[in-house]
Amino acid sequence: MNPKFNHQKYVVRKQILSLVGAKIDIFDMNENPILFSKMKAFKLKEDIRIYGDDTMQECLISIQARSVIDFSSTFDVVDVETGNKIGALRRKGMKSIFKDEWTILNPNDSEIGLIKEDNALLALLRRFMTNLIPQHYNAELNGSQVAEYKQNFNPFVQKLNVDFAADYNGKFDRRLGLAAAVLLIAVEGNQG
Repeated sequence: MNPKFNHQKYVVRKQILSLVGAKIDIFDMNENPILFSKMKAFKLKEDIRIYGDDTMQECLISIQARSVIDFSSTFDVVDVETGNKIGALRRKGMKSIFKDEWTILNPNDSEIGLIKEDNALLALLRRFMTNLIPQHYNAELNGSQVAEYKQNFNPFVQKLNVDFAADYNGKFDRRLGLAAAVLLIAVEGNQG
């Protein structure tokens, strides 16, 4: 596996002024850019790629929605180099109206975990009153926390701190965890 996926902490930041599609940069904990993502614009089905360089020539991960504009969409996460499916992430549609929740699926589409917003009351306030309250998500695999996603408050830049420290056994594939971070910024971030 590419060593860029071996870090414990990442910072995922969406570029605000992008004319065609969303651009998302992924940094290591020292704020060095290491991965780059682009969401293709004007597509009926979400199509997001994670690249190993800023020229966006070395595609490492593909994140593609299975269906067209679906509130409970499932996104397949594929290692482009091998063509192997790493897993999938399914947004829990109606549940996500009040509190964002995603199901983590293994390559065979069996549910193995959840990514969910931390607090129902804060989630409701974020949706219906103000988007000035930063989002916070926890990821669990088989009931054990494996990652944390914390949004920084900044009205000009969408930024998510990703921490895999709780995953000391290495159960959560970092590629799938970073794909989730990109989706949290690209999909959930468009709600506010």
